Amino acid sequence: MELIVKGVLLDTTAQGFLMSLDDWNESVAERLALLNDIDLTAEHWEIIFFIQQYYQLYKHLPNARVFTKAIKHEFGDKKGNSRYLHKLFPQGPLKFACKIAGLPKPPTCL
Repeated sequence: MELIVKGVLLDTTAQGFLMSLDDWNESVAERLALLNDIDLTAEHWEIIFFIQQYYQLYKHLPNARVFTKAIKHEFGDKKGNSRYLHKLFPQGPLKFACKIAGLPKPPTCL
């Protein structure tokens, strides 16, 4: 997949994940979201920044169950459930939160 943001060609995997987290910025996130039919809101950004912090802290990505539990622990029951997360990222909360956050594809995602 070819990803061009502000005239710069960024290296991605065949599924559109950034090859380097160093290439990520909010403009890149907005472009990735647009390409995946996601209109970013404050709620999306909250999850995007959370998963980036999680990755920086633990040096790995969680599976979907652990991701949902971590969201629940951080933000409470209202946001820490699969219904809320699927509303934000209908094609897969963990996979698409990671993609838009510039992180690698989670190993548990197809």
